[in-house]
Amino acid sequence: MGEGGEYEDVFARAKAYEGQAAAVGGVGKDLVNEPMIRHWCEAMGDTNPAYAGADATAPPTMLQAWTMGGLSGHAGRSEAYDELLGLLDDAGYTSVVATDCEQEYLRPLRPGDAISFDAVIESVSERKTTKLGTGYFVTTRMDVRVGGRPVGTHRFRILKYAPAVRRRSAPGAEGAAAVPKTAVAAEVSPPKRPRPVVNRDNAGFWEGVSRHRLLIQRCDGCRTLRFPWLPGCNACGCPDWDTVEAGGEGTVYSYVVMHHPPFPAFDPPYAVGLIELAEGVRMISNVVGVPRDRVRIGMPVRLEFEQVDEELELPVFRAVERSGS
Repeated sequence: MGEGGEYEDVFARAKAYEGQAAAVGGVGKDLVNEPMIRHWCEAMGDTNPAYAGADATAPPTMLQAWTMGGLSGHAGRSEAYDELLGLLDDAGYTSVVATDCEQEYLRPLRPGDAISFDAVIESVSERKTTKLGTGYFVTTRMDVRVGGRPVGTHRFRILKYAPAVRRRSAPGAEGAAAVPKTAVAAEVSPPKRPRPVVNRDNAGFWEGVSRHRLLIQRCDGCRTLRFPWLPGCNACGCPDWDTVEAGGEGTVYSYVVMHHPPFPAFDPPYAVGLIELAEGVRMISNVVGVPRDRVRIGMPVRLEFEQVDEELELPVFRAVERSGS
């Protein structure tokens, strides 16, 4: 069977899983509760008063959090989803990356709500070619309920793909004669870093970066600082804002060391920090200037701007090691 026939066979077999259950009769392992809401809000820097007090509701974007099974998983998970992923693995689409999610909220969740849910394999795309490689987008839809009544929908999409093969040939005498130097240079040049998504809500931030300024939004109503940039204040709802420039001092609030997956243009392992700026907001960026195994929570850092390639410059944070450390 030729490549086209193999593709058609895999696609037809994968499409047959559409509509099959991915989870049936799932039950949240915890009731909607105040401690998880508080931890979420602290991690996100969300100070909306609606999420605290006697009449508190849960942040809508926590919808998926109440359905997660943790390391032990859920008993209601069906075999169909694993079979679908196994089919794609066997066909060579062995890598996976989450691409996006969509949520719909039908009513607020409140402490004490008991969550139940079902999930279905909603769609399998035709084969697509991306910068990561060629594969299939698989979308599952989770319907979340309280007391048997719908409260929200969560769609989660992944790409199951075969990583793109990047030739890095080093031709010998014969190869050198056969391949023009310009072609060899094109093959061995490193892939570019992904470009940031710039839209009308964050264009001012990236314009500031281009001028080596790290700008933080400030609400015109309650004067609350916020980061990342948003179209309105999550504390008072005011849509008007101005900016203040960060001084550049900060500390490592938390961090991870990335080992996998080895995406093109990145060279793991490397440290990614959640940086708490002196102004009180937090942002995610690379921690540089120190070996990854020496990054520590509380470590002081200083803003600088790194020229990633000829088109892209990014804010990063250089570790400021204390004397004697």
